[in-house]
Amino acid sequence: MSSDASRPEAKSFAVLVTGGAGYIGSHAVLALLDAGWRVSVIDNLVTGFRDAVDPRARFHEGDIADEALVARILAEDGIGAILHFAGSVVVPESVADPLKYYRNNTANSRSLIESAVKGGVRHFIFSSTAATYGIPDRIPVREDMPTVPINPYGMSKLMTEAMLRDVAAAHPMNYCALRYFNVAGADPQGRAGQSTAGATHLIKVAVEAALGKRAEVAVFGTDYATPDGTGVRDYIHVGDLADAHLHALDALIARPGESHVMNCGYGRGFSVLEVLDSVDRIAGTAVARRMEPRRPGDPDALVADNARILGATPWRPRLDDLDTIVAHALAWERKLAGR
Repeated sequence: MSSDASRPEAKSFAVLVTGGAGYIGSHAVLALLDAGWRVSVIDNLVTGFRDAVDPRARFHEGDIADEALVARILAEDGIGAILHFAGSVVVPESVADPLKYYRNNTANSRSLIESAVKGGVRHFIFSSTAATYGIPDRIPVREDMPTVPINPYGMSKLMTEAMLRDVAAAHPMNYCALRYFNVAGADPQGRAGQSTAGATHLIKVAVEAALGKRAEVAVFGTDYATPDGTGVRDYIHVGDLADAHLHALDALIARPGESHVMNCGYGRGFSVLEVLDSVDRIAGTAVARRMEPRRPGDPDALVADNARILGATPWRPRLDDLDTIVAHALAWERKLAGR
């Protein structure tokens, strides 16, 4: 938590978290509450879980496209900032059902942004993605590099970024789009984690396999231009990512005339095999690996240049260790198994 976050005047309003019953949103709710913010959550619980929302937050079940409901929440709960996580996030599904993604991620965001403008919300933080870059021609990826999404998921997020840019130019609202790289892990205190059934994230899948919930882990592609031939990704702990949102909010409050687009990653990548080796090491078991052909559209490596967020905010990673990320993910998976 930065010094800005502890100033009394910074807490003069409440924060609305959309998708706050989901994986990343629930961690952002915890971070906000722990920093002393008043928090409201809106989630339609299609993929989220009611029990993932900390009881200190005010919970509203509903859809962000319900303009009457959102207007009431903004007014009654005294909302001055929105952290927008609600949306659909599975890349292959976006290819098969693009209209779902343009509805959930783009059209519904347009509705939410309009509600925010009408409700006098001054600060908006958007959950964006490294998928906005498509297949970058250089690594690490900087925010000023071309954004050429190769799937509807990435495009649906990029379109929302464009809407925010235009709205911020026309209305008294600033925004920060945080482009996430590969989010993993769970709350170090075991209060939240990834509960999604049928998840596709590598670390989640691998710890499920380590506990016998899956028979094996598929490794898609072993002929990439990487040290061991498997794809390299920048894995960021969800706790560090939640903290990045706090610092982004501080920055928006401190400089209301400025908006930001910032990568959220560590600037270091790990291969699929390195991740699986970490899971074996932490779990004390050997996860079965099934080698498969490449998936279309998967780049060899995707690693963030995080110089911008390090320069613009006091955010510094605290949990940037692969074994720590895996250990927290495994602890959460064991907790789920015990329910």
